[in-house]
Amino acid sequence: MRRHRRQRQHDDANRENQDRWLVSYADFITLLFAFFVVMYSLSSVNEGKYRVLSDSLINAFRNITVNVPGDPVIAPPPAVTPPKPAPLSPTPDEEAEKRRRAEYKRMTTMAEDIRRVLEPLTQGGQVRVAEGARGISVEINARVLFAPGDAVLAAPAVAALRAVAEVLARAEFPITVEGHTDNVPIRNGRFPSNWELSAVRASTVVRLFIESGVRGDRLTAAGYADQRPLTDNTNEEGRARNRRVTILIESMVGERPPRAPGQIREDDPIRSILPGEAAGTQEAPAGR
Repeated sequence: MRRHRRQRQHDDANRENQDRWLVSYADFITLLFAFFVVMYSLSSVNEGKYRVLSDSLINAFRNITVNVPGDPVIAPPPAVTPPKPAPLSPTPDEEAEKRRRAEYKRMTTMAEDIRRVLEPLTQGGQVRVAEGARGISVEINARVLFAPGDAVLAAPAVAALRAVAEVLARAEFPITVEGHTDNVPIRNGRFPSNWELSAVRASTVVRLFIESGVRGDRLTAAGYADQRPLTDNTNEEGRARNRRVTILIESMVGERPPRAPGQIREDDPIRSILPGEAAGTQEAPAGR
């Protein structure tokens, strides 16, 4: 009986000794669980901050060229905004065309102004204003400006020519004043021939223009006598048409070299045939 009791006590003691490892195992599992909990808490990342950091790194390294180890890192040059292209300069042909158009406009305006100031005479057929390749041509019948065989301007003609001069003074075009006669010869103390008569008539108009404000370096006086008739001189009507003063406003794209301005000198021989300058004048025949 005693032996049996001892055996049982021994078995209980051995069982107790065999179950002690469970305590250590439970402690180990607890510590291991705590360890993984801590590790998990440390490994959790804020997703928003992670994305910001990731995008920044990608942008920073995107423009860097990856080179072979040992080679220098070459960064691309900074972006430079290309300059705006300068406007294209017009070609010489375009410039010339632009000048031609501007000049044509000025000439057309001037022709309209001359027609306006000479309207009473143009309606009567005494004045013709035309535009052509050379510019503007203002043809004035001689009987409107001068007495027959004379080169002194009539009072109504002075007023009309001063109005034309006001229009011409506003422009820069060269002006040629031409005197023309018929083919009937003239000979007296003032005008030995139609050449002198036509030249002095043109000079008289030029002098009036200068006095009215037109620059002298723009003006030219020319006498053609009966060498450039408009019609036949065989009848009075034709001869009356040929006796005229023509004002040519020249149209040129290129600029004309200016002539030195000046008046007729006191000792100039032309003064010997100017109206009122020559002595012993005689009355010229009618019909000039």
